[in-house]
Amino acid sequence: MRALDTLNPASPLAAAITKLFVAVLLVLGFIFALVAVLVVVAIVRYGRRPADELPNQIFGSDRLEIVWTAVPIFLLAVIFVFTVRVMHAANPSPASRAPDLLVVGHQWWWEVNYLKSGVVTANELHLPVGQRVLIRLESADVIHDFWVPRLGRKLDAVPGHPGYLWLEADRPGVYLGACAEFCGAEHAWMRFEVVAQPQAEFAAWQQAQLAVAPTPKSGKALAGMKLFAARTCVNCHRLAGTAADQRVGPDLTHLASRRMLAGGAVVNTPATLAQWLKNPDSIKPGSHMPNFQLSDAEVAELVAYLEGAK
Repeated sequence: MRALDTLNPASPLAAAITKLFVAVLLVLGFIFALVAVLVVVAIVRYGRRPADELPNQIFGSDRLEIVWTAVPIFLLAVIFVFTVRVMHAANPSPASRAPDLLVVGHQWWWEVNYLKSGVVTANELHLPVGQRVLIRLESADVIHDFWVPRLGRKLDAVPGHPGYLWLEADRPGVYLGACAEFCGAEHAWMRFEVVAQPQAEFAAWQQAQLAVAPTPKSGKALAGMKLFAARTCVNCHRLAGTAADQRVGPDLTHLASRRMLAGGAVVNTPATLAQWLKNPDSIKPGSHMPNFQLSDAEVAELVAYLEGAK
């Protein structure tokens, strides 16, 4: 995540926050410069020199004290008014509308459920450009924080206390998000991507996600399917079209179509997937993905199966 992402908003929700931030920064910068200049002027003009007599002592000025009390109060009042306006612009009330997505934070990955279509994915969220989407945010374990700097405000995911968040992108692109609340050993690798697409592309992506991959008939992919079912993979993961229907770990349906693996720790390729299956700690130490001590042949079979299930 780039440091200046918050200064390059791609959403009207994020733009409102950015404008307020820049305005307050300019006001504070002016105050800092004014105070610095006055201090320098006071030192140069009013500093006592060896030949000077003791100057007249002033024990207060009602006019000055009123001014430097009233001006900060006025500035704070103005900032407060604009802050309240930005709060409403950046996070309008969901009113009685049903959420479009359910996003659940896990240690250390994000589960994404499209409530209308039934699509389930992980660490990758697709949006149609120009449409405001309402997210219901939950946590499965500890406090997380959902934040896409270029698209909107941050919101904590608190166990047992769902929150609601609007997300919108006004131009196509891939926007990086992250957990912004320390949540354990691999907090740094709890990233996700928001892919904003034209409506037609988004509809095509969603339709593709609903498709069930064909059952392999032979070769390594078939052996990998049998291995997937025989091992404890089915006790933690979901894979559409199979008996695996658990949500302990990320949904593996169409895993090969995703850009990142292990919460953003590596780019998703057959090679990194093989490394992840062989030794998860070599990519993400402390993750909840166990090391099953798979042989190279078993790893190759699982990779062939998962890569074919796009």
